[in-house]
Amino acid sequence: MAAQAGPFLSQFQLLDLRPSRPKPTLVPSLPPVEIEQREAVRSLRELSFEHEAGHISDDDYADLRARYEGETLVEGLPRSTLQDFGHKMTFVPAGHAFSGWQKPRVLLESTFFYIDPHLLAVDPAFRFATIDFRPRVFFDDDFLWQIALKLKAQIGSAQPNRMYAEALGAVLAHELVRLNGDAPPPKPAARGGLAAWQQKRIADFIEEHLAEDVPLATLADLARLSTYHFVRAFKQSFGVPPHRYHLRRRVERAKVLLADPTAALTNIALDLGFCGSSAFAATFHRLTGQTPSDYRRSLE
Repeated sequence: MAAQAGPFLSQFQLLDLRPSRPKPTLVPSLPPVEIEQREAVRSLRELSFEHEAGHISDDDYADLRARYEGETLVEGLPRSTLQDFGHKMTFVPAGHAFSGWQKPRVLLESTFFYIDPHLLAVDPAFRFATIDFRPRVFFDDDFLWQIALKLKAQIGSAQPNRMYAEALGAVLAHELVRLNGDAPPPKPAARGGLAAWQQKRIADFIEEHLAEDVPLATLADLARLSTYHFVRAFKQSFGVPPHRYHLRRRVERAKVLLADPTAALTNIALDLGFCGSSAFAATFHRLTGQTPSDYRRSLE
């Protein structure tokens, strides 16, 4: 069986060896990279099935570390009958067919990233949307693997950071360009950051929207820059990426609120955009070395 991949979205597959969670999840809410996880079936019974791009069922497709037999076909490449493909990646450019069948021996988790080139915060010089990408099946690249794992963990977390996820998506796109051999020559490091009016406008906006999950594109529009150039100029001006600055400002606001002994920790967490007190405490401890309760006691 064969299916045609979408004309606009490229598909990037991550075959993970780590233990799975009990239920499949689909988190399409953080563009430009949508992530779809097919969790491992814990039973190791033999199962033979077919799969095709765009027609993958939650019950049947859990993808595999090893198979007794089978084949994977990506349009433009020879068919692969590799049996042990744990810790491997596959890249299917938009418009290419992806299909296969297999008789598994061990089941594992498979994660699919769908990449919209028109929403990525990438350097315009990369011409990502116009590159004629070459497909790759079951390949290794340690740096790309680590980026994909970070993106997967970020989007699948209970408290995702949209700005961080978007930045990781841009890095993933840049690495795919590098693998394809289309990366432009490196540019001299930019020396200028944001102008004073841009810094004030961005800082004021973040302070007014601390509890919100602000997209990078919104901040870039306020500075009248492309997302790619905004991220780099912001770091030069503030010393940290936008997502980290946003988190730090949340924590600083939390310190002010914690000074009120009558304010409940859960209410502070929700007022600052955290999904609950646990996520708030984890972030606060990571940035300050103290729990919110310990910090409050230190003020007494």
